[in-house]
Amino acid sequence: MSLYGFPVLYALFVWWFSTGLIIYLDNLPQRTFRWSMLGGTAVFAVSLYRLYATADDTSVTGAYGAFTYGVLAWGWQEMSFFMGYVTGPRKHACAHGCSGWRHFWHGVETSLYHELAIIASAAAIVALTWGGANQVGTWTFVVLWAMRQSAKLNVFLGVRNLSVEFVPAHLAYLKSFLTCKPMNLLFPVSISVSSVVLVLLLQRAGAAVTPYQAAGMTFLATMLSLAIIEHWFLVLPLPFAELWTWVLKLRGASAPVTQETVAEAQPCAHAETRVYKARAATAHA
Repeated sequence: MSLYGFPVLYALFVWWFSTGLIIYLDNLPQRTFRWSMLGGTAVFAVSLYRLYATADDTSVTGAYGAFTYGVLAWGWQEMSFFMGYVTGPRKHACAHGCSGWRHFWHGVETSLYHELAIIASAAAIVALTWGGANQVGTWTFVVLWAMRQSAKLNVFLGVRNLSVEFVPAHLAYLKSFLTCKPMNLLFPVSISVSSVVLVLLLQRAGAAVTPYQAAGMTFLATMLSLAIIEHWFLVLPLPFAELWTWVLKLRGASAPVTQETVAEAQPCAHAETRVYKARAATAHA
């Protein structure tokens, strides 16, 4: 249990709680963003230092620490974007009818600085841990980065569940770059490639010869598994957003959850319901 079970449980908690915390902070009044970013930046700096300090620590504690610092470093990227500090040169929605590569480039412009910041952060983490035996934190950051890029492309190309209720009001223009479809052609590729990598990680975890290796590979496999599950929730008619309903409740009156909010968050599902009802009414007539 301690060899594989505890790392899985720890990774699950960190993933669920950190995601909810970031969603909560990003949806607070904008006057709070300065303080949140100051605190987040301090945590980011400490995480970079600790990744450097634990680069040669191949104990189980070192694996837990590196994983945590990698997640915290990634959290800063998410906060800085959704709070609007590091986004891109484009801060308005696309005009109706904009499509193709022009629309794609407009989408890139909304997060260009954010993507460059991630590249810079990844380069810093690689440099700080270069040559170290403990690479758990570095690979945690890379897994989160790769799967987030995949999710963003899939949401742009079209998925069923867009979960727009989590998009902060000050970034509402991003909704014009979300496409509602049952699925897109990239989705099977994303699932297939990530699943192959997951199998390799599980094999490495099962063949680990030290507790550090078992914990490290388990952390990476768990995070990749969660990312794959998140991808499936993009296309399956399941209430994935309910995992963080506690965040919406904490937001309270400042952002109430109404039927209109739910309908906006799941436009594909509601469109399908309307079509079904229309067909049923026609058949009955």
